[in-house]
Amino acid sequence: MPIITLQYEDLESLTRSDKDTIIDRVPMIGADIERIEKESIDIEFFPDRPDLYSVEGVARAMRGFMNIETGLCQYDVTPSDIQIELDDQIGNVRPILGCAVVRGIKFTSSSIKSLMDLQESLHWGLGRNRKKVSIGVHDMANIAPPFKYQAVDPDYKFVPLDFTEPMTMDEILAEHPKGVRFANILEGMEKYPLITDSKDDVLSFPPIINGTLTRVEESTTDLFIDVTGLGDAVYTALNIVVTSLAERGGKVESVKIVYPDGTEKVTPDMTPRSIKLPRSEIDELIGVELTNEEIINELERMGFGSSLSDDGENFDIEVPSYRADILHNFDVIEDIAIGYGFDKIQSKFPKNATIGSAHPISLTRGAMREIMVSLGYSEVMPFTLTSQKVHFEWMCREETDDVTFVLHPISEDQTMVRTTILPNLIEIFSLNQHHELPQRIFEVGEVVVNGKNRLHLSAASIHAQANFTEIREVLDAVMRERDIPYEVTESTDPAFIEGRRADIIVNGKKIGAMGELYPGVIVNFGLGQPIVGFEIDLTE
Repeated sequence: MPIITLQYEDLESLTRSDKDTIIDRVPMIGADIERIEKESIDIEFFPDRPDLYSVEGVARAMRGFMNIETGLCQYDVTPSDIQIELDDQIGNVRPILGCAVVRGIKFTSSSIKSLMDLQESLHWGLGRNRKKVSIGVHDMANIAPPFKYQAVDPDYKFVPLDFTEPMTMDEILAEHPKGVRFANILEGMEKYPLITDSKDDVLSFPPIINGTLTRVEESTTDLFIDVTGLGDAVYTALNIVVTSLAERGGKVESVKIVYPDGTEKVTPDMTPRSIKLPRSEIDELIGVELTNEEIINELERMGFGSSLSDDGENFDIEVPSYRADILHNFDVIEDIAIGYGFDKIQSKFPKNATIGSAHPISLTRGAMREIMVSLGYSEVMPFTLTSQKVHFEWMCREETDDVTFVLHPISEDQTMVRTTILPNLIEIFSLNQHHELPQRIFEVGEVVVNGKNRLHLSAASIHAQANFTEIREVLDAVMRERDIPYEVTESTDPAFIEGRRADIIVNGKKIGAMGELYPGVIVNFGLGQPIVGFEIDLTE
């Protein structure tokens, strides 16, 4: 979750309250205070509230929560004569674009840092590391509209931010730190996205880097903002950025986006979204009976517009355009509860007394932990998300069709849910080469095979004398303690050395494999000592 650093001077000025009161109340809106410094405070917010990723957003929320300024925040958007044209090829590269102009900003070093931090937090929270959303912020002093959003050849040259010499776009992806980091987003594309002005000066190479010509400094007063991406999250990110700047006195102007077919779209659109919330849903979910006046009051404290419908059974609610987290009525009801105060909701004993018992899976986990620890193994808890490279390529195994992939991975290291545990254990060995040998570790945890969770036990040992006999003795001890008869047969698992590997059979069914790891596997993980291991399915 993002941790936002808030300077007290900014926070007090924008909230119109003192820092001690803010620090006392801010946890009640759904935040954890990480640390309190002399000049600032670090606060961790939930990822579903990107509108709180800046001091401006936090101040806006706290003004309402503390009854300083309640109700729907209205931001004026003035039409401008600025437009940006899209060429007919950009739709195949990075098709969604939102833009705005914000004028009359008085920047300081801290407000520039706040803007840059907001930009990067949105890249992570909404943008999935810039893949879905990327934001460009430009000083308008050195650029001339109208602008153009186009797809260009990779040999196009310009001077990127923080560099002094022109580079081709391919060179930027290979040599610029931002290019190296985010090049995977444009992998396989024949053309790259580019935003230029009427003089063909480069504003931005989204989602990689801006041109050096539009660097934002303390002398900057007028900004052009572009947000590109793959979906409607682009417009939400744009609204969050421009409303943050408006909180500092900036005047927002719209930009006309002209598509290749001649259609037009004007952004930003900060029209509130209207929803109808039944009174019955509020009572049922919160469990505390509030009056209509109390409900309206709490909604307005949380930044919504609210009124009671003519039928008296529903509330007509206006949702701010910067609230990306409001997806369902339940989200609004949660905000009513936050506004009311969870500390005011009294706890009650349940009417029915029951006696709980451990789930069979928990009992199995506990028993396996006790056995493995008694055998001298240390428990580890690696991530369940992994990548095809680690899971299959480095293990010298063929990729199978029983894998569950992540629809929108945030990095190339977390693209799938593991189907086995052993690769995770070897990866831990590679990260702990600075510790002495032998190392013996295990995990009893879940894997996902064909979309279903299964419980596995895996153990591995690394040291100079590790061999098949050692791991067979460990497996014997585990099966004896669990009173499970088993047998072994010849295995063909390429992760293990031929002739020093075996499949584990229980009741005529294969439940796992064990053996000495193939040298190629050991080298793939950057290791240089023999490794033995086993993995069994405990689900049956």
